Amino acid sequence: MNTDFDAIVIGGGPAGSTAAAYLAMGGMSVALIEGAVFPRPHVGESLVPATTPVLHETGALEEVDAAGFPRKYGASWTTAETRDLPPSEFSELSHAWTADVQFVERDQVGVERDYTYHVDRGRFDLILMKNAEARGAKVFSGVRVLRVDLDDPELVTVTARLGRSEVDLTCRVVVDASGRQGVLGRQLKMKVFDPVFDQYAVHTWFEGLDRESLTSSPERADHIFVHFLPIKDTWVWQIPITETVTSIGVVTQKARFREAGAEREDFFWDFVSSHPKLEAALRKAERVRPFTAEADYSYAMERICGDRYVLIGDAARFVDPIFSSGVSVALNSARLACRDILAAHKAGGGFPAAAFQAYEDTLRRAVSYWYEFISIYYRLNVLFTVFVQDPRYRTDVLKMLQGDVYDGEEPRVLQAMRDVLAVVENDPSHPWHPFLGTLRAPAMAPRF
Repeated sequence: MNTDFDAIVIGGGPAGSTAAAYLAMGGMSVALIEGAVFPRPHVGESLVPATTPVLHETGALEEVDAAGFPRKYGASWTTAETRDLPPSEFSELSHAWTADVQFVERDQVGVERDYTYHVDRGRFDLILMKNAEARGAKVFSGVRVLRVDLDDPELVTVTARLGRSEVDLTCRVVVDASGRQGVLGRQLKMKVFDPVFDQYAVHTWFEGLDRESLTSSPERADHIFVHFLPIKDTWVWQIPITETVTSIGVVTQKARFREAGAEREDFFWDFVSSHPKLEAALRKAERVRPFTAEADYSYAMERICGDRYVLIGDAARFVDPIFSSGVSVALNSARLACRDILAAHKAGGGFPAAAFQAYEDTLRRAVSYWYEFISIYYRLNVLFTVFVQDPRYRTDVLKMLQGDVYDGEEPRVLQAMRDVLAVVENDPSHPWHPFLGTLRAPAMAPRF
């Protein structure tokens, strides 16, 4: 049966544009439908090295390199206070309430550089969309997908709004990369919200922030920073966007925002004031974007593929973004899904759900590693700064922070973190016990 396209990709963010590029390069006719007109602002501005091989394979890396984005060589963590850490069998460090890692400390297969980038997502996403178009995808911007009809066993009909008109486009397989709005997840009622990580963020950009004043090592000023606040399960991100512009966001439990009953700006400054050094630096800078809120951070889908459809990126799964996993999962889920889609296309037997089993298994396993890592991280709380500096665990922690989670093997650091956490949790007299965080995520739950 003839269709308008072999594949239709819903959403032109990193996942969608990457999928469209892969499929077009693989010989399929592809339509990429994006509701917004790029460039547009978006959170998730810091990459991890696992994005580099995908950018290279799709031909986008050269343009990303040429864009002048700040290079990201590593990550750092700070706390609002400096305290002496009680002696412990887990570490010889006596005081370690800040921590740094650099990507150069560990070789990563397929990554021949010791840096990645912090990006202005408006510009970055536009680069990827233009790359998809250059690879042969037909791009429709400012066109909103209204619904997807999967009833016909031979094809998929995608209904979109173009101006005041509704247009039907047909394809053999649809890729949902529509982000957190989740076109198919919403339509098929598949979204399951995380019962624990009900996070909420208020964020903005500042011009002229003295980033060097917030680190004891000026050469680390280009890192992404996670500033722990002396408020349970609450932190601040600090991401360089240009030489002078910095993205700052406060992340906490959504319930705290509801309880505060404050406007976004008041809420932001109230929480930042708990970290006096950070507040002082921000007060001297100029805010250049409105305060924006992000909610519904963490969720899963009951299914991420079916007959003639695949979900990728945030449309498939979203976990707390504390380790910059969002764009990495977007690009790598596109890579993995397109491998199965292209194999089914070549085989000529259609696109049944079974054709995508390798993709689903690999993505669920990889994201479950991220999820458990983040779960234990929140439970360890500020103690993570000790853990990451312990030479017994440092390289394995770095493997996670590089986004190197798609090889099928459980990262060794997870068992080490489980063991440390179990000892501290089970001994109320342990000197680390008072510093444990309160979040207890269902790490072994089948969908989380």
